[in-house]
Amino acid sequence: MLKLAEAMALQDALLTLGSIIDIPRLRDAIRDAIASVLPKVDNAFIYLLDAEGRLVCDDPPHELPPEGKLRDAVLLQKRIECSGLTPSELLGQQMSSLAAPLPPDKQVLILPLLDQDTARVVSVILLHCSQLSDSDEQNLRTLEKHTLVACKRVLAIQKLQPSPQVPPSPLSPRTYQNSLPKPSPTANESYDELDRKILQLCGELYDLDAASLQIKVIHYLEQQTQSPCCCLLLVSEDSHQLFCQVVGGKVLEEEISFPLTFGHLGQVVDKKKSITLQDISSEEHRQLNNMLGFEVHSMLCVPVISRATSQVVALACAFNKQGGKYTEVDEHKIQHCFCYTSTVLTSTLAFQKEQKLKCECQALLQVAKNLFTHLDDVSVLLQEIITEARNLSNAEICSVFLLERQSHELVAKVFDGGVVDDESYEIRIPADQGIAGHVATTGQILNIKDAYSHPLFYRGVDDSTGFRTRNILCFPIKNESNEVIGVAELVNKINGPGFTKFDEDLATAFSIYCGISIAHSLLYKQVREAQFRSHLANEMMMYHMKVCEDETKKLQSNGIVSVCQIDPGFASFSYTPRSLPEDDTVMCVISMFEDMGFVNNYKIDRTTLIRFCLMVKKGYRDPPYHNWMHAFSVSHFCYLLFKNLELVNYLEYIEIFALFVSCLCHDLDHRGTNNSFQVASKSVLAALYSSEGSVMERHHFAQAIAILNSQGCNILEQFSRKDYQRMLDLMRDIILATDLAHHLRIFKELTRMSQDGFDPQNKHHHYLLICLLMTSSDLSDQTKGWKTTRKIAVSFYWLTQCISHKPLYKGECWGDTPNVGGRDSSPALHSAFPISPYIKGNVGGIHLMWGAESSAQPCPVHFP
Repeated sequence: MLKLAEAMALQDALLTLGSIIDIPRLRDAIRDAIASVLPKVDNAFIYLLDAEGRLVCDDPPHELPPEGKLRDAVLLQKRIECSGLTPSELLGQQMSSLAAPLPPDKQVLILPLLDQDTARVVSVILLHCSQLSDSDEQNLRTLEKHTLVACKRVLAIQKLQPSPQVPPSPLSPRTYQNSLPKPSPTANESYDELDRKILQLCGELYDLDAASLQIKVIHYLEQQTQSPCCCLLLVSEDSHQLFCQVVGGKVLEEEISFPLTFGHLGQVVDKKKSITLQDISSEEHRQLNNMLGFEVHSMLCVPVISRATSQVVALACAFNKQGGKYTEVDEHKIQHCFCYTSTVLTSTLAFQKEQKLKCECQALLQVAKNLFTHLDDVSVLLQEIITEARNLSNAEICSVFLLERQSHELVAKVFDGGVVDDESYEIRIPADQGIAGHVATTGQILNIKDAYSHPLFYRGVDDSTGFRTRNILCFPIKNESNEVIGVAELVNKINGPGFTKFDEDLATAFSIYCGISIAHSLLYKQVREAQFRSHLANEMMMYHMKVCEDETKKLQSNGIVSVCQIDPGFASFSYTPRSLPEDDTVMCVISMFEDMGFVNNYKIDRTTLIRFCLMVKKGYRDPPYHNWMHAFSVSHFCYLLFKNLELVNYLEYIEIFALFVSCLCHDLDHRGTNNSFQVASKSVLAALYSSEGSVMERHHFAQAIAILNSQGCNILEQFSRKDYQRMLDLMRDIILATDLAHHLRIFKELTRMSQDGFDPQNKHHHYLLICLLMTSSDLSDQTKGWKTTRKIAVSFYWLTQCISHKPLYKGECWGDTPNVGGRDSSPALHSAFPISPYIKGNVGGIHLMWGAESSAQPCPVHFP
C-alpha cells in the first residue's frame, strides 16, 4: 500500500508539472512535487533561468551567488552533495538552516538541470534534507527529468510568445508549395484559441514512452486538420532511414522503415519543404497505399525542424482531409504544434533510444554470460551462438562457419537443428566464394536487402528446398588479434523488410563476444587435449612402473626385518650400503622407516609403505650413477646421521621424515645429464622448468609427487592438511638443495652459521641445516671405502668417455640426442657434463661441507 501511495503521489506531481506554462506557477509546482514525493526534504530553493539569462530564486529574491558550491554545480554541470553552505551563499533568514556544518543525518543537495540542446543550466534545485533511500533517489531522478522538460517548455513559451494580432508562421521562411491552396477566410482560427489548445496538449505530454506521446500528438493533428489518419515519420540519423512506429491511434507491432532516399519523402528531409499527394509519383502513391493499408486520396507532409539543430527530425503526415483539400492553414497548424511539442518528442525519443541501448547492453551481457559458460565444448558453444544471434536479430535462420586456414575452407557442423556428429554431414565451402567467403576474405559486414538480386547469392539451394531467402546479414567473427576465425550468417528478418543499421551494430558487438569465446574455447580444447595426452603418458609410465603384486605379498609375508639382522654394523658410518644385493634394498628401506619410528609415529600403513618403496625403486632409470643404488646409499647415510648425531635435538621430527623421504626420491627419473645440458638441448624438461631454474631437481620432485598421488602409494595419507602441505614444501626445498648451484648460493650462510653456532629457534637455521645434510648425504659415496669411491669415480669417467658412442640405457639414447646449437652432440655433452663437478667437485665439496658441519655438529665424525 505504501509503494502504491508513493507511485500515485509521483504521478500526480508529474501531471501537475506537465500542465504548467508560466514561471511563478512552475516554482510552486516544483516545490509541491518535491514535498509530496520526498518527505525527507526540509527546505527547497528553486533557481530558474530568467529572460536575461540569470538563475534567480524568489524566496528570498536573489541571484545565484557568483562563487561557492552553487556556482560550482553550475560550472561543473553535475550534482553536488555537501554538509552545508558557506556564509557567503546564505542569503536571507530562510537559508540559515543550510549553514555548515550540518548534523550527521542532514545534507545539502545541489541539482543543476542541464538542457542538452543548448548546453546551459536552466534551473538549480537546492535541497536541505535527510539521507535519501534508494527509492527516494529514484523518485528524485524522475522529478529532475520532468522538471527539466517543464522548464524547457515554459522557457520556450516565453521566448516564442508572438503578437496575437499578426499570427506569423512558426517556420521562417515560409515553405508552402505552389500546389497547396490558399485558405478560405472561414478556415482561419484565432491564435489565442490555437495557443490554448496547444498548451493543453503540452500539459498532457508527460509520458516517458515515445509511442504514447506520438498518439497524443497525432490525435491533436487529426482534430486540427480534420484528418481520419495521421502519422509521424521519424528521421534516424544513425541509420539514415525514416521509420514509423504509430499510424493513427495504433502502435505498430513492427515499425515500418525505409531509406531517406525513398522518393519525394526523402526530398522533404533535404529541402525542408512540405509536399502534397500531387507531388509524388504514382509508384510512390501505390507503395504508400500498401504501407498504410488504405487508399490515400489526399496528403499533407510537413517537415518537423528542431530549433536546436535546425535539422529535420520527423515528417508529420496527414491523410484524406474531410470535406476538401489541405490548405496553408493546415500546414500552419501542424508547424505551430511542433513549435511547442518537438522538444518534448525528441527528448522522449532520445530517452527511449537510451533505454533501448541499455536493454541491448544488458542482453549482450547476458549473451556473454551464456557464451562463456560453454567454453568446454565448441559444438555446444556454436549452437549457443546460433540461438543468441537469431534471438537478438529476430532472424529466421542462423548459420556459423569456422575458418580452417590449412584447407582454406569455411566449415559448418552446427546448424539450427542441432549438432551433426557425423563428419560426412558437415558443410565445407571455399573461403573465397559466396557471401560467407566474401565476408571471411574482406572482414567486413555485409547487409543484403534483396538476396536474389545479389551477384554472390546462389539460388540453387532455395530452388531445391522451396525455401525463399529474402535478406541476409553476414558478419565476420574475429579473435583478439583482429583475425577472422569464422563467419555468421543471419537469414530473413522476421516482421521487417530487412536487417537495419541497428542490427548491423548489434551484430558487430555480438561478434566480439563470439570471437573471444570461440578463440578461448578452441584454446581450451587444445589444453584439454594436451592434458589428455599428458594423462595418457603418465598412465603409460605408471603402468610400466606398476608394482607387481607378488613383490608386495612377498615383502608383506616376510615382515619388517630388524636392521641388526641385516648387518650388525648397519648403523655405523663404516658400513657400505652398495655391498648389499639390490634385491634386498627395498626391505632395508622399510626397516629404516621402522627403526627411525616413522611407521608408528605417522601411522603409515605397511602395505602402502611397501608399494611406495617399490614404486620409487621402479621410478629410477639405469644410468651409471644416478640410479636406485645411489638413492639407497643416500638414504642410508641420512639414516646414519639420524642414528649417530641425535638430529632430534636440532630438527623437528617432520623435518627428519621429509629429509629421509627426499633422499629416497631426490634423483627420480634422472636421465644422466645435468641442468646445463637440458637447457642447451631445449628438452621437454627444460621447456617445463627452465624458467624456475634447477630443471632436473624440479622434475625429480614432480615425479615424487606423482608417486605419492598414485593409488595405494600415499604414505602421507594420515597427515593433517597443514602437515601434508608442510611435508610437500619441505620435500621440494630439500630436493632442490641437491643442485650444486644452490649449495654454492647458500655456502656463505652455512659458513656464518658454523661460526656463530646453530640456533634451534631460528627457522632459517633449520632450513640451512637440512640443505647441508641433504647435500652431505648426496655426496656420501666419497666417504666410504676406497673400493666404493674408486668404483664411483670410474663410472663417471666411463660415462664421459662413452656418451658419444652408443646408448647407455633404455629410455634415453645419448647417441640419438639432437645436436645442441648445430654442433656435434659429443662436445656439447662434454661441456655440459664435465668431470670436475662430479669427481673434483665432489671431493672439494666434502671439504667445504666438512668445514661447515664440523662446527655445527655436536661432535666430529671421522670418515674412513
